[in-house]
Amino acid sequence: MSAADGPLVVGIDSSTQSTKALVVDVATGAVVASGQAPHTVTTGAARESDPEEWYAALREALARCGDAARRAAAVSVGGQQHGLVTLDAQGRAVRPAMLWNDVRSAPQARHLVDELGGPKAWAERFGSVPGASFTVSKWAWLAEHEPEAVRATAAVRLPHDYLTGRLTGAGTTDRGDASGTGWWASSTEAYDEDVLGRVGLDPALLPRVVGPGEVAGTVRDASGELPFAKGTLVAAGTGDNAAAALGLGLRPGTPVLSLGTSGTVYAVSRHRPADPSGTVAGFADARGDWLPLACTLNCTLAVDRIAALLGLDREAVEAGGSATVLPYLDGERTPDLPDASGLLTGLRHDTTGGQLLQAAYDGAVHALLGALDRVLANDAADADPSTPLLLIGGGARGAAWQQTVRRLSGRAVQVPEARELVALGAAAQAAGLLTGEDPAAVARRWDTARGPLLDPVERDEATMDRISGVLSGAAALLERG
Repeated sequence: MSAADGPLVVGIDSSTQSTKALVVDVATGAVVASGQAPHTVTTGAARESDPEEWYAALREALARCGDAARRAAAVSVGGQQHGLVTLDAQGRAVRPAMLWNDVRSAPQARHLVDELGGPKAWAERFGSVPGASFTVSKWAWLAEHEPEAVRATAAVRLPHDYLTGRLTGAGTTDRGDASGTGWWASSTEAYDEDVLGRVGLDPALLPRVVGPGEVAGTVRDASGELPFAKGTLVAAGTGDNAAAALGLGLRPGTPVLSLGTSGTVYAVSRHRPADPSGTVAGFADARGDWLPLACTLNCTLAVDRIAALLGLDREAVEAGGSATVLPYLDGERTPDLPDASGLLTGLRHDTTGGQLLQAAYDGAVHALLGALDRVLANDAADADPSTPLLLIGGGARGAAWQQTVRRLSGRAVQVPEARELVALGAAAQAAGLLTGEDPAAVARRWDTARGPLLDPVERDEATMDRISGVLSGAAALLERG
């Protein structure tokens, strides 16, 4: 951390398990101060959090930034996507927020897809085919199982909307996060009254969609709970993946693999995505372009769980062996198997624990790379196979993850040194309000993607083919869970 004399901004990352805040120098991108605080998530089929915990964690994270946060001229919030936040007339949570990885609404998602004409119709109209993670599916589940909560709801928000609203007192969102709801149509860039009517959601309960570069409001904090001066500018904010794309300063065609609680692959595109298979979500980005993205539910947590079951350190992998692991410990989104469980096959007397662990890495990365092929197909003209994969997220610094991605992709891998890319992207968005710059250009000026470049190695086609064969042969078994 370093001192700064110029303007400062705050970027916030409210993720699944914690909230982080960075105070950043607008001129240089230097992180002047930072803070972090945890929040809790229920386990099991219901993945929920109390939104009030997010706000408490935000206050604590900002408090840990000290006096630097008080000097900030603008602030922006990046947050976990898809979650359903229901508020009463006083702005209090009606019930805990249903998070993106809560898969209880899988039946409602399937019903919605069928009711509105099937996957192709959804992709053409909304850019995405909704699954259990999408907000529209969660609202449909709530209407079916908790109608009293629906009746008590006076406002519906996404997680980043909720925190932005606590800062400004207004109801706003942005096109990037709105595009993950299933009720904002990418074809019209507006809320879709047809789908809202089908799920019984009054559009008056939804936030205003703030355009790129537009001010969402100013800090209105009469309680003194926040360090910001009254009138501090608040940017639109966005979902976590769109914020990370800003934080990397992404240009079209540069692929990103994010290794976190979930695994995501994405690239900025100038063309509106519409994948009828549902593998690629046709999200908008936070700038006016598009962010085709595919997500797997099982990434670092699943592999770490398998390491724990084997009594091994997560880096204790061994090459060789014939085992294949499909680590679908929480169901799966890519492929679309919400009720699946993990699968192990090819076990022999001489199979070692390290080989099983490597097989778990291989299974997770196989899913990500298959999804990446579809993401890049949306912008084939810009998809240069010699472009390094940008590897980000909590797993990106793990040698086993790095080497598995290199071996199975056959591509060069770059690991940005910047760790908090969602918060940095939010900070770049806030900085753009002050300077008039494109937030991605701000991040490029800050050189946020700088990091070691790992040369490509020969692609391990045999392992990729073996996993594909197991997945194809076991599809029916996996669907039954």
